[in-house]
Amino acid sequence: MSLINYSNEKLFDRLLNNKSNKNYWKYITELRKRTEKSVFEKSVELTKSNVAKEKILGINILSQFGYPRLHVKEILKIYFDLLKKETDKDVISAIFYGIGHNNENLTDKQIGIICPYKNHKSVNVRYSLVYAILAIDKTKSIETLIQLSKDKDSDIRDWATFGIGSQIETDNELIRKALWERVNDKYKNIRHEAIAGLAKRKDENIKGVLKNELLEIDDSGSLILEIIEEFGDKTFIPLIEEQIKSNKVLKKVNEDWLLQTLEKLSLPK
Repeated sequence: MSLINYSNEKLFDRLLNNKSNKNYWKYITELRKRTEKSVFEKSVELTKSNVAKEKILGINILSQFGYPRLHVKEILKIYFDLLKKETDKDVISAIFYGIGHNNENLTDKQIGIICPYKNHKSVNVRYSLVYAILAIDKTKSIETLIQLSKDKDSDIRDWATFGIGSQIETDNELIRKALWERVNDKYKNIRHEAIAGLAKRKDENIKGVLKNELLEIDDSGSLILEIIEEFGDKTFIPLIEEQIKSNKVLKKVNEDWLLQTLEKLSLPK
């Protein structure tokens, strides 16, 4: 049976009582589309439960309720009210993901409430905090992402580096310093995000790093080519041409990627 034929009650019942989480997000997605008052009120009611599973369900439904989003201010108030007393790490993480879906107009006060969670002992809480403040171009959130870009967990470092590197426009010495610290990270994805952030800011010192990355490029290196394109330095043209020649033998990278980058670099400015 198609989910469209399920009643609201049946969807809530499946979410609350099924032992398997197989269709969890499918059911939630369907309820998010049903913007009638009864679904909204039931979801709000669930956020007040003393049972973590029920509370998280309500939070998850409300996080993307309606398209375009409905009741955003009211939903954010619910989230921040919950944070005043909440100690369950899974509930806190759900709240942060919910905030992240609706963070376009967070106030300085709201940002100030969530940023101290950067020191939370739970990896999941710190990771979800990155999501909550991603693309917020304000001092407090930037400082928090800079700290999280140094986190012991590689996934947190990756997302936080992406956040300060590519998701904001602010350019200052603290951001560049944080990005340079990640250029030598042992994880390739993190290195590439740091390089992308410095290239976006036209940091001339990144040119040598980019050249070295180009020499070692393989099928996971499409981002490096995108970075070279954005950097827009025509001195990379002969290097790309050399890579195209050597790649015909080594076949380390998709040749079309190299050709596309060469074409874009060759365009007149």
